[in-house]
Amino acid sequence: MSPSPEGAPVRVVVAGARGRMGRAAVEAVEAADDLALHGAVGRGDDLAAALDGADVLVDLSVPDASPGNVATAVRAGVHCVVGTTGWDDDRLQEVTRLLADADGVGVLVAPNFSVGALLVADFAARAARFFESVEVVELHHPDKVDAPSGTAVRTARGIAAARAEAGLGASPDATTQSLPGARGADVDGVRVHAVRLRGLVAHQEVLLGGPGEQLTLRHDSLDRSSFMPGVLLGVREVASHPGLTVGLEHWLDL
Repeated sequence: MSPSPEGAPVRVVVAGARGRMGRAAVEAVEAADDLALHGAVGRGDDLAAALDGADVLVDLSVPDASPGNVATAVRAGVHCVVGTTGWDDDRLQEVTRLLADADGVGVLVAPNFSVGALLVADFAARAARFFESVEVVELHHPDKVDAPSGTAVRTARGIAAARAEAGLGASPDATTQSLPGARGADVDGVRVHAVRLRGLVAHQEVLLGGPGEQLTLRHDSLDRSSFMPGVLLGVREVASHPGLTVGLEHWLDL
């Protein structure tokens, strides 16, 4: 990769460009004065060829393809902004190993690009030590392949860390008999429930309860355009953050 001349638009390739998020990202990049769409690829296209001369890859593909796309980009010296789901610890460790041989390359893996969703996760972690009980409910369209969502898992882990730091135990729960899955997934001691329903896009509630009161934090993404400001922020910032960053919130100065 040769860097863009100073002041020139950032050259962006979108992988997964035929999907709904990918199409929205292509339109957002094309509408931004400081960015230039360098390529838009889908399944079966030659990503390596598209990356020639690019500055940033935006990967919005599918879980099976995403690690290979990122590896191809990193080896080519191209920064990556990744919104594809399925990035577990093993995959993140592999990226870290790749980046050790890619001086100056930055990779952002973002479970959610919505600023509102990131704020809810931040607020929930701050509030968690003040309430006896907390649970997370995430609601998405039925075409989503992972459950619970990466955003919900990250929210729950933040809540659990805040409660542990405050010396709090698990939320009270006297359940001794239940159908499998009735109490949701256990993420570091925080219950997370996944709803899949046609007509939804991406929604999350954090329910906090104490004696005589409840606090509900809810965020609703009603259209995929809600993710585009975060995608563009990632594209603009990733070159300034070499190495691996997990979570766009680190660049929001929360």
